[in-house]
Amino acid sequence: MPVTRFLITAGACALVAVAAPAVAQVAPAADGSDDVIVTAARAAQRADEVGQAVTVVTRDEIDRRQTVSVADLLSTTPGVTVTRNGSLGGFTGVRLRGAEAEQTLVVIDGVRVNDPSSPGGGFDFANLLAASVERVEVLRGPNSVPWGSQAIGGVVNVITEAPTEQIKARGSVEYGYADTLYAQGGVSGRQGAVSAALTGGYLRSDGISSAAIGTERDGYRQYGATGRVGIDFTDQIGLDLRGYWANSRTQTDGYPAPLYVFADDPSYSTANELYGYAGLHANFGTFRNRIAFTIADINRDTFARPGATPSPFRGRSERYEYQGEYQPLDQVRIVGGAEHETSRYRDATLRRSVGITSVYGELIVKPIQPLTITGGVRNDDHDTFGNHTTFGADAALALATGTVLRASYGEGFKAPTLYQLYSPYGNTRLDPETAANYDIGVQQTLLDGRATLGATWFHRDTRNQINFRGCSRAEQTTASSICVNRPFGVYDNIQRTRAEGVEFAIGLRPVDALTVSANVSYIDSENRTPGTAFGSDLLRRPKETAAFVVDYRLPFGLGIGGTVQLVGDSFDSDSYGNRVRLDGYALASIRAELPLGDRFSVYGRVDNVTDTRYQAVAEYGTYGRAAYGGVRVKL
Repeated sequence: MPVTRFLITAGACALVAVAAPAVAQVAPAADGSDDVIVTAARAAQRADEVGQAVTVVTRDEIDRRQTVSVADLLSTTPGVTVTRNGSLGGFTGVRLRGAEAEQTLVVIDGVRVNDPSSPGGGFDFANLLAASVERVEVLRGPNSVPWGSQAIGGVVNVITEAPTEQIKARGSVEYGYADTLYAQGGVSGRQGAVSAALTGGYLRSDGISSAAIGTERDGYRQYGATGRVGIDFTDQIGLDLRGYWANSRTQTDGYPAPLYVFADDPSYSTANELYGYAGLHANFGTFRNRIAFTIADINRDTFARPGATPSPFRGRSERYEYQGEYQPLDQVRIVGGAEHETSRYRDATLRRSVGITSVYGELIVKPIQPLTITGGVRNDDHDTFGNHTTFGADAALALATGTVLRASYGEGFKAPTLYQLYSPYGNTRLDPETAANYDIGVQQTLLDGRATLGATWFHRDTRNQINFRGCSRAEQTTASSICVNRPFGVYDNIQRTRAEGVEFAIGLRPVDALTVSANVSYIDSENRTPGTAFGSDLLRRPKETAAFVVDYRLPFGLGIGGTVQLVGDSFDSDSYGNRVRLDGYALASIRAELPLGDRFSVYGRVDNVTDTRYQAVAEYGTYGRAAYGGVRVKL
């Protein structure tokens, strides 16, 4: 049976979405908590007012779990499956509720960072390290009303370290398996009307062989930094600036002659990622406004060998947006906005761009005190595909017994990428992918908030899914066919899929020193395309995942903990296109941290304690037992 590294707290079933520069003031939740979250509506709401399924990961949990890669942490959350192609730095995809990895919208500090230069427009989590991350919010299910194209599987929102009122600094250095060195640090504070936070990180590792049959280690190196600056012109008007930079180098494997099977070779790739946000917010009583410009610039190069001519891939997105929120009554809130995005793609032979203009509106009402209903509509006007309208609605009923009932309906919309449209394999006749999702859930808080139980059922249908397919000889010679002069295949709207399942989560804190959390997900994701292997499991989607996390703080300060992750059987395809079964597996890790005074601590962990041999992606290697140790300081 499979495992998933998961993290859940007593509030892990709370619902959240993404961050906004200005947050409205809201009253405490019915269960007594003061959680304020920016929901799928992109407006601040109490946790018990949100009708969609969201899991929140905090900086405390990142430190406690000694997390290096954000993807490893996400793999232990409900409804999430993570696969990595071999060694550290290999392509890492995050799938929400059985959707494609390219159907996950990723946002970092308000910037949509999905790569326009990748074939499917997905985000590679391989280079997203935890050094600067303060909070991650995972919204599961289609949510295109506030977020637009790409949010078919859901939204992963990453929020980096925010400025603090007092000057603070932190840092850590660790070393371990495969000559891995990881150093990170940050400083933040406020002086008068100006607040700022700056973080930086460095990671170097010899890694493992990306090819399962290989013996040569494939190393990885990254430099990264983030910065946030806020300037308050008045109490209600201010400027927000945010930036994120990562420069990475990854050694890879390939298909060397004469056997042309996946094995050791000298290939490698580099990536330079730059994301930026500049925005103004102005709040006039119950009327809050935000205007912003965002940019995502990704430069990737692949090299067959050192000294070889690189194959360049350049992706760039520029976005202008306005969002307003008005609350005419205590029981009514109106959220709306307008956006325009231009995406650009360039490689050695192709240069293309496309634009999309969008407007959306949402209404949040409380007809009675325990009930919150949210509904919205969005229209996207795409340069190539014209207008597309999506709808969404959710409801949350928070009872005095600590029970919260939730239900939602959401639609997803994803326009074809520039590569899918205009590359040598492109197809300008493509239609956008669409999805519709229903889910219902319940959350129960017990023992004065020391125990939380949650369960969610969901069902999603996706239509017009874009896949790459081969072209027959007859199609290649038919004038009306998209396969003319396409001997190697073409992208086409050939697939329908369905995903259905349940997610269970529990968080316990029987005493202040002990935290226990667990989750189990069952996701049945099938190919529903007529004329194909109807009902067959989609690739790299295990039906069952589970995780168990425990942490305990001893009276003299020593913290100990462990994680067990289970992942069930799945299917994949090999180099020859054959469908292969991958056996499920179980992974266990242990960790400890000992404070040395108020400011310093030493820590260590052992991953894959039992040295389990497994595969998450066909023909790619995985890590065995690995130990790491480090020191942490907070000033």
